[in-house]
Amino acid sequence: MALKLTISAFAEGATIPKQYTCDGADRSPALAWSGEPEGTKSFTLIMDDPDAPVGTWNHWLLYDLPAGVHALAEGFKPGDAGVSGTNDFGRLGYGGPCPPPRHGTHRYFFKLFAVDVPSLGLKAGARRAELDRVLKGHVLAEARYMGKYERR
Repeated sequence: MALKLTISAFAEGATIPKQYTCDGADRSPALAWSGEPEGTKSFTLIMDDPDAPVGTWNHWLLYDLPAGVHALAEGFKPGDAGVSGTNDFGRLGYGGPCPPPRHGTHRYFFKLFAVDVPSLGLKAGARRAELDRVLKGHVLAEARYMGKYERR
């Protein structure tokens, strides 16, 4: 069975509801996953927007989630589980979709990685480049889920 990520708040490829964006409550949606490969010791989650005008924008970095965790509740906060990195808004935790108005539809990718070590050795607040560097060589599987959002 392959690693599978699901988000009950919206269908794969559909519009992300306003409550999960900067135009709403800016709360993270609930996530669930299953099918991790044997040898998985932890999970890493990255949410990014490759359509941002300045290049890929990181909305959520979460690493060292214990292998026994298979879901994140809606409104997940740093400290609930795992270790939170610094997103491109300059804060820990989730930062919802917030593309520039009249910039078209942006795609938001939730990427879940099954990792072969219990800890990547990063402190809280790491940036994406640091996370990518230490993640290299430790990914056993990856699952993706994409949603879209446009501000008018």
